[in-house]
Amino acid sequence: MNASGIADTAGAGELIAGFASTPVGDPARAARRDRAIQAWLPLAQHLARRYQGRGEPLGDLTQVAVVGLIKAVDRYEPGRGVEFAAFAVPTIIGEIKRHFRDRTWFIRVPRRLQELRLAITAANNELTHALGRSPTVADVADHLGITEEEVLEGLEGARAYAATSLSAPAGEDGAGELGDTFGSEDRGYELAELRVALGPALAALDEREQRILSFRFYGNLTQSEIATEIGVSQMHVSRLLTRALGKLRAHLES
Repeated sequence: MNASGIADTAGAGELIAGFASTPVGDPARAARRDRAIQAWLPLAQHLARRYQGRGEPLGDLTQVAVVGLIKAVDRYEPGRGVEFAAFAVPTIIGEIKRHFRDRTWFIRVPRRLQELRLAITAANNELTHALGRSPTVADVADHLGITEEEVLEGLEGARAYAATSLSAPAGEDGAGELGDTFGSEDRGYELAELRVALGPALAALDEREQRILSFRFYGNLTQSEIATEIGVSQMHVSRLLTRALGKLRAHLES
């Protein structure tokens, strides 16, 4: 068994060659494709494990690697003189790296900034080794052939790659959490708007309708208690309330 976990690379190679040489439309092509993919699955699983521990579940990475393997199987051309493994490995790794680039950002940023972040990270590593110190923004800009403003833009965009927990301490004393500093919806504004709108609507009602609404919604009286206050039956109070509320609703909707 080799490093990729494939016990019989010769047999796997024969399967991929057999599939690649099968003409499109041949009834046997689909089955040969499935057998070739199955034979090379250990390679995809091996490459997925190389990227384990970088914040993505191994199961997800394996699925991505298998997608890369399928693409490699479908695109492979034996006539070019390149062994399938040599063709498949960069294809699968490219798919995994694309997954990290596109799917692991907590906030979506333009592709240009994602690629710029990767370039800046690589430049930092190279320059730190070459200079024996942490490179400056000017060093990175000169190394990449871009402006310092572009480097700063890339560094700012890199902040979207990871998120800080809302449970993280908000201050040095650790007394509060970050989530406590965020504002919440203030129902007071909505109520203020409602009061402003209700003023003209209430003014359109007659005096008795206004009294009934005041008794019911500000005094919290029952219909029977209101009936006693204004000297009418409870049923009549119910009709007056319904009519007054209907007027208010029509005024607010208009």
